[in-house]
Amino acid sequence: MKNYLKLIRVEQWVKNLFVFAPLFFSGKITNSHLFYESIFAFLVFSFTASSIYIINDYFDIESDKKHPEKKLRPLASGAISKTNAKVLFAFLILLSISSVFIGNYIFHTNFWKFGVIIAFYFVMNLFYTFKLKQVAIVDICIIAIGFVLRVLAGGYVTGVVVTNWAILLTFVLALVLAIGKRRGELINAQISGKTRKALDGYNVQFADIALSISCTLAIICYLMFTLSPEVQARFHPRVFYTVIFVVFAFLRYLQQTLVYNKTESPTKIVYKDRYIQVTIILWVIVFLLQIYFKN
Repeated sequence: MKNYLKLIRVEQWVKNLFVFAPLFFSGKITNSHLFYESIFAFLVFSFTASSIYIINDYFDIESDKKHPEKKLRPLASGAISKTNAKVLFAFLILLSISSVFIGNYIFHTNFWKFGVIIAFYFVMNLFYTFKLKQVAIVDICIIAIGFVLRVLAGGYVTGVVVTNWAILLTFVLALVLAIGKRRGELINAQISGKTRKALDGYNVQFADIALSISCTLAIICYLMFTLSPEVQARFHPRVFYTVIFVVFAFLRYLQQTLVYNKTESPTKIVYKDRYIQVTIILWVIVFLLQIYFKN
């Protein structure tokens, strides 16, 4: 079972929590009906994303065998057979498709829009897996668009309007994650002496500059988001002060990446770094207070 959980990347499901963002920021997180819809959307997105991970690992078996870490993946190591991987892939696809139809029947007629998002996400990632992940800059933009689709999906299933600032903030934040991952791969390639085509359009200097620019843009977008008239009207004006937590989190991440030269993916850094974890928890608590106890 452990190998199958590794194959579908359960630890990466944390990315799909972005579907809860529209509900959270709308101040309707306590609405049980909308909350259940978001949970449903989270699960469908997770199943679909896991099917993509299986495809990626299936067609990268030979290259993964030559990688110091990826060679331990279930398919590359032989822990799971190709046949079993194909069966699991088919099961996840059928589960995703049937879940969309079930959701459309249980919740509301606009749930089909969520189905369109899921279909687009799946097709986009197929192109990414087979070709576009080899094209520098395009690859990280596709990763960022994937996060935007998660937020839009959360908005569609709950009927919450996603603002332009929210879309832009999500895109830039996802760019930070994608560039950070590429930088880690570049560092590992320098250490091991092995590289791959996807990294041909990058070097560490470019990654450092792009990462700094993206972090700056993310902070600015969040600042503009908190100062936007609709957010100021919906929440307490003090929501602006949550920028402090955002700035600290990004500075800590840049410190881990540029000073301590951490080569792990941003997701792993968040899982391991106590400072970032505490900052996120405090941000959530303060934001909740501003949304639900603004008086």
